[in-house]
Amino acid sequence: MTLLDLRERFLLYLDGEKNASPHTIKNYAIDLAEFFAFVGERRAAEIDYLEIRKFLAHLKGKSYSKSTISRKLACLRSFFKFLVRENLLSANPASAVATPKREKRLPVFLDVEEVTRLLDAAGGDAPAAKRDKAILETLYTSGIRVSELVGLNLADVDLLSGMLRVRGKGKKERIVPIGRKAQDAIESYLEKRTGTNGKSRDALFLNKNGTRLTDRSVRRVLLKVASRASLAKEISPHMLRHSFATHL
Repeated sequence: MTLLDLRERFLLYLDGEKNASPHTIKNYAIDLAEFFAFVGERRAAEIDYLEIRKFLAHLKGKSYSKSTISRKLACLRSFFKFLVRENLLSANPASAVATPKREKRLPVFLDVEEVTRLLDAAGGDAPAAKRDKAILETLYTSGIRVSELVGLNLADVDLLSGMLRVRGKGKKERIVPIGRKAQDAIESYLEKRTGTNGKSRDALFLNKNGTRLTDRSVRRVLLKVASRASLAKEISPHMLRHSFATHL
């Protein structure tokens, strides 16, 4: 069996048995393709830990960050572990390779005054403005990831108790509380929510075409409101997550 055949079996395993996210599966497919291009036409049994170390050195030489190299090594460990599990290899060659030490960087966040300015700059009477206000209030008051936000359905929102049912990494569900301002913003948005389209009718946050909002769309919303609030910092949805945790 070729490395490409083994990769397809591994990706099916990630999707069917591990419930990995589409984002993870896509990244692992790319990482493995890059590794296979480096090692050439070899069988899996011919790859040892020295070959993997050479690959990591190759990545370092191309100025990849330590976090990216660590992620690619984690991918290789999972791949070879799967091959051992399937009795296609006797040992995992990647387990003998040390993970690069990652740079320690302090998270960037907004202070309370900056968050207040941001949230005050959001909103208006138009349906899109109501939606944008609800998005930012929800991100800040709950600390959820942007991917979790866009994955929310109407049935996941309980405004009476102020709770969200969120599907996180690995499709694991958890219950997350939200504040009164976020509850009010969502309720105000839902009163003007229109234009649902087909299979997106259950999605909480919709775009102008009536389909589920994407991560990229939320980033555009945030940048637009941040510009209106005259914030000097380069802002991202994850910065609101850090701000939420810091303010707590």
